[in-house]
Amino acid sequence: MKNIIKKPFAYSYSNFALFIIAINFLVFLLTNFRPQYLYYFSMRPINIINVQAYWQFVTYMFTHANLTHILFNMLGLFFFGFALERKLGSREFLLFYFFCGIGAGVFSFFFYVTTGNLGVYLLGASGAVYAVLLAYAVFFPNAVIYVMGIIPLKSTWVVIIYTAIEIFSQLGNRYSSTAHFTHLAGFAFAYLYIWVRLGINPADVFFRRR
Repeated sequence: MKNIIKKPFAYSYSNFALFIIAINFLVFLLTNFRPQYLYYFSMRPINIINVQAYWQFVTYMFTHANLTHILFNMLGLFFFGFALERKLGSREFLLFYFFCGIGAGVFSFFFYVTTGNLGVYLLGASGAVYAVLLAYAVFFPNAVIYVMGIIPLKSTWVVIIYTAIEIFSQLGNRYSSTAHFTHLAGFAFAYLYIWVRLGINPADVFFRRR
């Protein structure tokens, strides 16, 4: 089992990140022309429980509320996903993206069930994009990211600061429409994937351990 988990793919590059971005925009157009599809594509705990809508663990990642929502997520995937895919190879990148995105969705489902929010809608690629950001910081720790286009920070510091912001935002406003815990779950599943499958402990990179 250990060998299967760690067995690498043969390297190939197929620009899957671009395809993922294109699918997100196609779904966005579809749900704008047919808003009822938001009901089917968004992750709703009550739908998963009552009608076994398990596909929503995947489709929620391609569904967005408005133009700002999708632009923010797709810009993140564009800036960090392309470089990460070139580093890992397309098949590894695709497995990583869906593992983290679906994992964040499953975690969110149990969070909502536990807190009694069965009718809530979860939508957006943020969990997977946050995972991509963490992986980017692991493989490109000295890369400089301009936060808000003006503040230069190393990628590792961006992840640390965003983690702190998400934790405090979740604790400070439990009823926010932003699923901060889904973002944190994206970080957590990325950490797990990189550590277990790729054999790199992100903490060693972030805190300069040898």
